[in-house]
Amino acid sequence: MNENCELCASAGGEVLHADEALRVVLIDDAQYPGFCRVIWNAHVKEMTDLTPAERSRMMMSVMKVESALRETLSPDKINLASLGNMTPHLHWHVIPRYADDVHFPGAIWAHEQREPHAAKLAERAGQLDALRAAIRAAFAESNPEASSNAAKES
Repeated sequence: MNENCELCASAGGEVLHADEALRVVLIDDAQYPGFCRVIWNAHVKEMTDLTPAERSRMMMSVMKVESALRETLSPDKINLASLGNMTPHLHWHVIPRYADDVHFPGAIWAHEQREPHAAKLAERAGQLDALRAAIRAAFAESNPEASSNAAKES
């Protein structure tokens, strides 16, 4: 643990799944309902800091989140990013993207291309309970106890 690290000091979002290795959180982002992060619990900077088995576990978790997002929100595209420039703690962004979102086709950190569409954002936010359930179910298949604990924490 690193006292100066935001992801060591806090959950980093609404915890949807947590186990001894990693956690999946939902980010409260009005422009991107469904924006999730998969965060490695131990303070490491890069994927190559992990063993091959740990790398596989991390990427399988990212894929579970991506699948849940695709199934529940039907985005036009999923963006995956592991930057860590501002927070050098290994985590993956899993972001649903739509052709009508404010930054599309650019990155969510780019300049806005259009005004937000309030009705569509509200519709997508209305699907977040289904996303929460889908992510919890995806992780419960491989680890029923951990998902049960994450559900109790939220």
